[in-house]
Amino acid sequence: MSVDRSLKVKGALRRHRNVLSREERIKVLKTEERWEDGDKVTGLPKVAHRK
Repeated sequence: MSVDRSLKVKGALRRHRNVLSREERIKVLKTEERWEDGDKVTGLPKVAHRK
């Protein structure tokens, strides 16, 4: 069985995603100075993500 053409798009991971990984959320919080080393990694605040 072949793979559908829509699944073979190059650079599919570069498009805008609605959900950020925990690592990406922490990175955004650090740039906004809302995260300090030693803070809990669970229960992170929401992060607005606009491309």
